[in-house]
Amino acid sequence: MATVNLRSFRQIVRNNKRRIKGYLTRLRNNPPRGLDTLKAEADKHAWAHTDCLDCANCCKTMSPTYTKKDVKRISAHLGMTDAAFREKWLYKDRTGDWMNVKQPCQFLDLETNMCNIYAVRPADCAGFPHHTKRKMVEYMHMYQQNIEYCPATYRLVEYIQEKLK
Repeated sequence: MATVNLRSFRQIVRNNKRRIKGYLTRLRNNPPRGLDTLKAEADKHAWAHTDCLDCANCCKTMSPTYTKKDVKRISAHLGMTDAAFREKWLYKDRTGDWMNVKQPCQFLDLETNMCNIYAVRPADCAGFPHHTKRKMVEYMHMYQQNIEYCPATYRLVEYIQEKLK
């Protein structure tokens, strides 16, 4: 498994973002037969070459959306009230979603890239980068966003692109 060099990854994304996002738009508009089967194959390939603990770029640069269930579960785990947890760690964004007040995530151990609340982490974190959503075309917007943050998503899209040439 290759080590993730985030500086190099960000440069690759900068150089290829427009092309790959355009490719994903064309793929959404004209999906080939068997795309979801290919996506599952590409997902296995991507994870064979990506170790989240080697990267943690999502935790360093993004914020999950916290649901009421997330807040209740995490605050109980931390021995806090829901209100105290929200006041200390979250803010409400312009759409009304609860988000982290800072980046990198306050629960990320920067020495190990491990989550300090992994067992009770937000559902958004547990599902990231959302490769297992059933129909790829219905979640293409997530792939377009996540190629910038997740080397596994970037590799997944590259794999699909290579196989469909």
